Parts: sequence; C-alpha cells; structure tokens
Amino acid sequence: MNRPEVLLAMSHGTYRAQFGAAERERLAELAMLGEPLQVARLDEPTARERLADVEVLLTSWGAPPLTADVLEAAPALRAVIHCAGTVKPVVTDAVWDRDLLVTNAVDANAVPVAEFTFAAIVMAGKRAPFLAARARTARDDWSVSDLGDLSNRGRTIGIVGFSRTGRRVVERLAALDVREVLVSDPYADRDEVKAAGARLTGLDEVLATSDITSLHAPALPSTRHLISARELALMPHGATLINTARGMVVDTAALEAECATGRLFAILDVTDPEPLPADSVLYDLPNVMITPHIAGSLGTETRRMTAAALDELERYVRGDAPASPVTRESLETSA
Repeated sequence: MNRPEVLLAMSHGTYRAQFGAAERERLAELAMLGEPLQVARLDEPTARERLADVEVLLTSWGAPPLTADVLEAAPALRAVIHCAGTVKPVVTDAVWDRDLLVTNAVDANAVPVAEFTFAAIVMAGKRAPFLAARARTARDDWSVSDLGDLSNRGRTIGIVGFSRTGRRVVERLAALDVREVLVSDPYADRDEVKAAGARLTGLDEVLATSDITSLHAPALPSTRHLISARELALMPHGATLINTARGMVVDTAALEAECATGRLFAILDVTDPEPLPADSVLYDLPNVMITPHIAGSLGTETRRMTAAALDELERYVRGDAPASPVTRESLETSA
C-alpha cells in the first residue's frame, strides 16, 4: 500500500475532540505522518514546509480557506478530505481550478441532527418544551387543555428539504403513527420521497396542512427567508415550526411577530443572527424553545465524522471511488 503524506488542518480543539488514540492509530496505518501532524494555520513556516510534500489534507472545523496562495505551496496535493459537515468555508475556486478531489463527512453529521429533530417532533406533539417552560412560573397550574391535542398519533408532519438530514427524519417518522408526512423540495425525486415514506408536494401545502413543520433546507441565496411572514401565516393555529437547518432560512422578525401572538410554537436550534440579540422577544415567549446549535455533531458524535473521513482516506489509498465526493456544482444546491 502506497501511503500518502497527510497533514491535518483544523483547530487544536477540534483535533483533540476528533482524533483519539484509536483514530490516530488508524491514520498512521493509512498515511505517512510528519511533524507537526496538525496545524490550525497554513501560512506559518512550519506548515508551509509540510505543505511542500503533502498529498492529502484532512480538514475540519477551524481549517483555513485553501486559497491559491496556499495551494501554490502544496504542489503534491491531490485530495482534501473534510472531517466535518459543509466544506464551503474551506474550498475556494482555486481548489476546483486544481481539479482536487474533495470529500466531506456531511452524511455522518446528518445522523445526530436527524436524531435531535425526531426527538423535537415527538416533544412538539406532546407540547413538552412549552409545558416545561410554563411549569417554571405556574407551579400550581398543571392544566393542559388550552394547548390542544397533546398527541403524536394522527399528526401531519411537514419536511422542508429532502436533504441528507430531511431524508433521515422522514425514515424515522415511520416509528410514529402519523397521518401523513409531506415533503417540499424542488430538487427531490418524487419516487425517492415516496419510497422513504412521504409525499412530495409544494411548500404552501406543507405549511398549510402540517401540524409540525421541520426545516432542512441548505443555506443558499435562494433559501434566504424561505419562511417569512407570508409562509408563517399559512401555518395552522397551534402548529410548530422546528429549525435545525440554518437560521437564515427563517425571517427572524416575521417569526418574532408571529410567535408573539401565541398562534404558533417554535423549536429553534439555529437562529439569524446566532445568537439572537439579547432583547429578542423569542427568548421570553412560553411558546418558543431555543437551544444553542446543539443538534449537529458534538462530543463523541464528532468521531463518527472522523471515521467517515478515514474511510474516505482508505478508499483513496486503495484507488477506489470516494463515497461522498463534493463538486463545485453540488455545492450550489447543498450545504
């Protein structure tokens, strides 16, 4: 096996979290490892010296952009294997101009997001986050009749974005006795959506008929404020909006206005901006739950992405096709 020279470009904290003893041992079996093994910057003398011979870069959170200047210092570079979700902060036009192989571990990162979203849907059906918020102030009032049907049976669930995460959420919803799962995605294949257990339709129908709508659209110019005042007004009274995708997909001002009326519920793991300003009304509304962007890979979950990246490195070493290649074109419609 011809082991390539590999350098890890990522923050020190990310390296410590994602590469334990087992991961470093497997990496050493697959690649030639020089010193330093990991760098957070690529413009320092030691990093530049390593770049001269590096064939594969393993990148993750905290990796610097691969500019033309950086690539000029890496004449032997052939592949960029990303150990995190979106690779957009790392790649530049210079990467595509060099025709480098690029892969990412976004599939692995979709797993905890789908798990979190499924849990959020179940909790939303029972109004659990909002009843918990109420209990902090109304400790002698355990009435629930004003919150409607606290149930997950017979619900209509809407999924906006049949992405890697959205698809996984649809598949997990088979465990619930829901009435129907609706999907809105202009790029989705109708037969694939049906095979996953849902029906492909337009955004307006998803919003107007779903008891719970979960967002899984990527951050693109076309998806900015995809959910604004008009779209929120389509949602039925008492519906819940879940966002574990990107904050910019939702018009924050419109959401603040709608939720302030008490008509809708919201579970937000991402916001725009992030974090929200301290004076945002969303913090104090009993019908809104906010978490600090925790749905994606954290802690030991990040090593699932490391394993996926090392699998890609092994395919590269064997000369096999990558499992999760990224192209300039694919980034135009994905995270």
